[in-house]
Amino acid sequence: MCPPDFFGVAYIINPWMEGHYARTDADKARAQWLGLRQIIERHAVVSILPAHEGLPDLVFTANAGLVKGQKVLLSRFRCPERRQEQEIDRAWFVQNGFAPIDPPPNVFFEGAGDALYDPSRDLYWVGHGFRSDRDFAPLLEAALDARAVELTLVDPRFYHLDTCLCPLPGGYLMYFPGAFDAASREKIESRVPPSRRIAVGEQDAVQFCCNAVSLDDLAIMNDASEALQDRLCEAGLTPVLTPLSEFLKAGGAAKCLTLDL
Repeated sequence: MCPPDFFGVAYIINPWMEGHYARTDADKARAQWLGLRQIIERHAVVSILPAHEGLPDLVFTANAGLVKGQKVLLSRFRCPERRQEQEIDRAWFVQNGFAPIDPPPNVFFEGAGDALYDPSRDLYWVGHGFRSDRDFAPLLEAALDARAVELTLVDPRFYHLDTCLCPLPGGYLMYFPGAFDAASREKIESRVPPSRRIAVGEQDAVQFCCNAVSLDDLAIMNDASEALQDRLCEAGLTPVLTPLSEFLKAGGAAKCLTLDL
């Protein structure tokens, strides 16, 4: 995680930022970030990437890269506003004993924001359409010796895969069907049986319920309807709600604010 010392909406690179330029509350953002950190620290060790002035989105560490073992597949950001983050992320990984792998030149990939490991199926769901490139799935397979299933995102509000899909324990998968094209929905449905699909509606999706941290039996998220919370409980999971409204203004929530090492 990276503290939100310099977090704010300093540019517009996704629909959530519209209308929120320079309108975040620094004290509220820090309190919300600390609330999330404290929940996670009850179940896991949190490592800190120091904040850097002028890089407001560095707080969204999910985009720093994709970690498997001691390897990290580094990100290459599509938006110029975020490219200065790349060398800071690389330096942190090297300092902490990870072996960095660079994407090929001119190929965009935005880390665990667009590549989510599903342990029940031993595969990565890989999103493209807005930030990461379509042809990155085979590159990920080769770099990490893993299986990947590429999914096409079609709703600009859900510009990263982690905003609309979340693998959960027990073979469950939470996702917002409206974020995907028909072929991608078929890929999901062919691999996840109906009893293990948790398809959420738009009302929950725009609260970034799918941008959840799955940790032990917890689903840590910004918000969720009572119906969705009940469905998660039926799946043997415990929904934990922690407000992250300041970060929604920049298009991120719980998952975006963390990177699983």
